[in-house]
Amino acid sequence: MADGVDFKDIQRRMDGAISSFKHDLASLRTGRASANLLDPIVVQAYGAPTPINQVASVSVPEPRMISVSVWDRSLVGAVDRAIREANLGFNPIMDGTTLRIPLPELNEQRRKELVKIAHQYGEAARVAARHVRRDGIDSLKKAEKDSAISQDEMRVSSDRVQKMTDDTISTIDSLLTEKEAEIMQV
Repeated sequence: MADGVDFKDIQRRMDGAISSFKHDLASLRTGRASANLLDPIVVQAYGAPTPINQVASVSVPEPRMISVSVWDRSLVGAVDRAIREANLGFNPIMDGTTLRIPLPELNEQRRKELVKIAHQYGEAARVAARHVRRDGIDSLKKAEKDSAISQDEMRVSSDRVQKMTDDTISTIDSLLTEKEAEIMQV
């Protein structure tokens, strides 16, 4: 830790941006049903936004079907609404307290939409990394202003923060390229 900047904390936050991005990418489907396709969905339950896996169990009974068993009958409508409003292209079929979600075949247009969504996730992750960089540089500027570090230390440290940012963005870009290829593969 140079006076004023904790590089381990910066790296931890950059790694957090990458892991959040990986989680977002895992929710994008590539033709097979997966229980984590519904992970980003948040349901309005009991007056608070709640992750879907805290109000229902999600399973994959067949390769092109997701089953959501809602535990509280009064929340079935809210879960159905949350799935429809998540913009994932799903149309749940209600069956008592169970929602069956057939996965449509991915056509070229839908694949391109998924790639666009992946790019949005990628941009959000890059922005998060840049925010971490900005916070680190601001800490360095404050430390220099308070005479805790010299100009040379400031320059060396800010170069280090920039390199961490470049590495993080490079990782995000390569993950995005892999996911794009996976989505477009027929």
